[in-house]
Amino acid sequence: MDFYLLFKALILGIVEGATEFLPISSTGHLIIVGDLLDFNDARGKVFEIVIQLGAILAVCWEYRVRITHVFGHLNEPASRRLIVNLALAFLPAAVLGLIFHDAIKTYLFSPITVAIALIVGGFAILIIEKFAPAPDTQSVDEMNWQHALKVGLAQSLALFPGVSRAGATILGGVAFRLSRRAATEFSFFLAIPIMFAATGFDLLKSRHDLHAGDLPIFIVGFVTAFFSALLVVRALLRFVAQHDFRMFAWYRIVFGAIVLAYFLG
Repeated sequence: MDFYLLFKALILGIVEGATEFLPISSTGHLIIVGDLLDFNDARGKVFEIVIQLGAILAVCWEYRVRITHVFGHLNEPASRRLIVNLALAFLPAAVLGLIFHDAIKTYLFSPITVAIALIVGGFAILIIEKFAPAPDTQSVDEMNWQHALKVGLAQSLALFPGVSRAGATILGGVAFRLSRRAATEFSFFLAIPIMFAATGFDLLKSRHDLHAGDLPIFIVGFVTAFFSALLVVRALLRFVAQHDFRMFAWYRIVFGAIVLAYFLG
C-alpha cells in the first residue's frame, strides 16, 4: 500500500470538505493543491469527483430530519414550495453545465484561471457586501420562485472554476434580499441536487478510469471530506449569524495573488 498516496488522499479530502460550502471555491483549491501534490492526472480527477460525494452527504446528514420531513409531507405547501424552488434554482446551472461541460474541463481547469477567478470573486464579494440591500426574506420557507430562479442564475457563474458555487449562491441570495441565514441554508439544500447531478455525470464520463485498486484512497478521501464538511456546515451557520463575508473576500484576493505569483514566477 502506498502510504504517501493515502496521505495525499487525506489532505485533498480535508481540502474538499473544508472549502466546498465556503465562498472560496473548493474546485479552485483542489486544482491548486492537487497540482502541488502532483495528483492531478486522470486518476486524481476521478478521486476529486468521488470525494465530492463525501462532502454533499455531510449536508444530507446534517439536514436529514428536514429532508425526510419534506418528502414525507408533500401535502404541505411549505414542502412543495421548497421542492419547486430547488428545481427552479437547479435548472440554469444544469442546462449550461451540460452544454459547456467539455469546454470548461478542457480550457478552464488550470491554476492561472482559478487564481484570476479567486481574485475577481473576492472583489465581487466586497462590492456586494457594501451595496447589498436590506433583506426582506428571513428564512428558506419564505422564499418565492423569483428568489429561487435568481439564485439559480447566480449559481451558473460557478461553472467557471474558482468562482465558488457556495459563494455565488450565498452572495447572490444576499444581493437578492435574502437574509444571510436563508441564503446559506438554501445554498446547502441546492448543493444536494446540483452536486449529485454533476458528480454522477462526471463519474459516468470517467468510468473507464475507475479501478478497484484505488478503493483505499477513495475511502480515505471520502471519509475525511464527509467529516470536514460536516464541521464546516455547522460552523458556517453560526458564523453568518454574527459576521459578513468580507474575511472570505480578502482570503480569496490574497490566496489568488499568491497562486498567480507561484505559477507565473
